[in-house]
Amino acid sequence: MKFKAEQIAEILEGDIVGNSQVEVSKLSKIEEGEEGALTFLANPKYTPYVYTTQASIVIVNKDFSPEQDLTATLIKVDDAYQSFSKLLEYYNKVKLNKFGVEQPSVISESSKLGTDVYVGAFTYIGENVIIEDNVKIFPNAYIGDNVTIGENSIVFSGAKIYSESIIGKHCVINSGAIIGADGFGFAPQENGEYKKIPQIGNVILEDFVDIGAATTIDRATLGSTVIRKGVKLDNQIQIAHNVEIGKNTVIAAQTGIAGSTKVGENCQIGGQVGIAGHLVIGNGVRIQAQSGIGRNIKDNETLQGSPAFGYGDWNKSYVYFKNLPKLAKTINELEKKDNGNS
Repeated sequence: MKFKAEQIAEILEGDIVGNSQVEVSKLSKIEEGEEGALTFLANPKYTPYVYTTQASIVIVNKDFSPEQDLTATLIKVDDAYQSFSKLLEYYNKVKLNKFGVEQPSVISESSKLGTDVYVGAFTYIGENVIIEDNVKIFPNAYIGDNVTIGENSIVFSGAKIYSESIIGKHCVINSGAIIGADGFGFAPQENGEYKKIPQIGNVILEDFVDIGAATTIDRATLGSTVIRKGVKLDNQIQIAHNVEIGKNTVIAAQTGIAGSTKVGENCQIGGQVGIAGHLVIGNGVRIQAQSGIGRNIKDNETLQGSPAFGYGDWNKSYVYFKNLPKLAKTINELEKKDNGNS
């Protein structure tokens, strides 16, 4: 799909400097721009590339004044970075704007599909499923019985949504994600074996939740595992049964949260963090990568380490951690001197 500079300028409410009829059909970084590409300049350190790029259109801030001749057409806007992000969203929306039901696919007669829905080939949709308007389900997805998916949500190829799950509006579930698998519940027996505890709850994703590729969210034993509005989960995260994650919290890859832990709102959790079960993590908490959390955390704490403790204390302690061999050597030498003088 091609767009003219005048069309892009209209979307961004920008001013054109150059050829308003020049066309672009792809996006690129400014240093890798080629003919027919659209790019942007926001960081001053990339300014030299605006004179050498082969891109046809460059989005720039309104205060940009070229000091050399340019071959590219400029579109001047208030904020080049934000404007380019807006175009990426628009481009992605156009790219994913598919409709209809591809074959082969299996859709139960008891399920209900809204308008402008897309169902890709080899998708399975079970009994009593509700798919609201403008939902996009890409090939090889599995949607279990009694699932609800809110309007404008996207389920990418290979994602699995188990029965009874409730997916809100404007959610994104990436490939390989599993929503609603059984929680890890087993009761030890006298003979040393473990008996499985039925997991009969569900998973609820509220609106505007993003789930990364290969992330798993377990269904509750009873009740619901709940991911609140605006939560963003990276790839390869494990959320155990009956966990609740507060709105607008973001969690990086390879983090694991054990059962029944409650994470507050607006938290930032780094990669490879481990959080034990039945804890309460306050609002606005920041946990640095590879930390281990084994206690309740108050609002607005910043933590690092395993087991984790105050971020400021951890930084001060690290000065001593890395110098322990030297400190031990110094202590040994002082002890020898002291013994020699006694």
